[in-house]
Amino acid sequence: MDFSPVERENGSFQQSVTADQIISMCRRIFGDGAGVVSADELGNGMYNNTYRVDVADVGPVILRVAPEPSRQFGSERELMRSEYASVPFFAPIAPLVPRTLGADFTHEVIGRDFLFQTLLPGRPVPQALGGYDRQLWPSLYRDLGTIAAKIHAVRGPAFGSIRNPQFARWSDAFVALLDGLAADVDSVGLDSADIRQVASIAGKQQAVLDEITEPRLLHGDLWTVNVMLVEDAPQPTITGVFDNDRTLWGDPAADWTIRMAAKKPGTERDAFWETYGAPSTTPGAAIRSLFYEARHVAAIRLERHRLGKTEDVPETYGQMRDIIEKFHA
Repeated sequence: MDFSPVERENGSFQQSVTADQIISMCRRIFGDGAGVVSADELGNGMYNNTYRVDVADVGPVILRVAPEPSRQFGSERELMRSEYASVPFFAPIAPLVPRTLGADFTHEVIGRDFLFQTLLPGRPVPQALGGYDRQLWPSLYRDLGTIAAKIHAVRGPAFGSIRNPQFARWSDAFVALLDGLAADVDSVGLDSADIRQVASIAGKQQAVLDEITEPRLLHGDLWTVNVMLVEDAPQPTITGVFDNDRTLWGDPAADWTIRMAAKKPGTERDAFWETYGAPSTTPGAAIRSLFYEARHVAAIRLERHRLGKTEDVPETYGQMRDIIEKFHA
């Protein structure tokens, strides 16, 4: 078969599989007689390895391969299994979500979780959006607002992990998220004192967090990099949403989508709120937004270290100091 992996430096977090392993994975899911015509690794993800694989008598499919267990942080443990478990809860946007064709979490084939999905039509937003006049970009963000609202309307049984929600209170689930990130930051030799300080503040302000009483579905990573656009449409139109492995039951305001929509006010991103609805402006919501930003900054710190972007790690400490100062203002 023709095989085109992404060339990476030695020691990079993402480790490509081999051509023989791809053949073995295809035969595991599609049968011993499955023939593999080609496999091309897609380089737009930063956690799983993703391949476009052309399987004889099946057609083009997407193969996603998780990192080896020993390379996964505790806060990112078995994300692919969370994605697999979350698919039925994305029913309100089912036509936009890739279908799972098969998955293997036994580690009998390559020692890593992997799954096959249908290939979504269209082009990724980072590749396609620049072809449109900027005056048309609000259409994309209105679509994102509609999609996020449908996701956030889905109710869950408890707060926490999509696979095993175990917290009756949002405050307990949120502090557990911060504690997990702090432990991971410690494990790589970075200072987690500021993350633990935010967790301590959250413990003292449980009442504010617990104004959120109903667990809702959070995508965890819904933004332009994980969205496909219809090819050659007169305006940017979403045809697919993927990478839902960071799903969570929690407060919709804590979702990555909300952070990104609010990040650049006065731009085309404002169109997001036209379809999603205006964000809450209560005093409690303002305090919670500080907690949620702290969690995002902690996760960004960990990701930058994981990707070898050590020169960008110090910035997160300044950002966290600013957040903590606002708590005490």
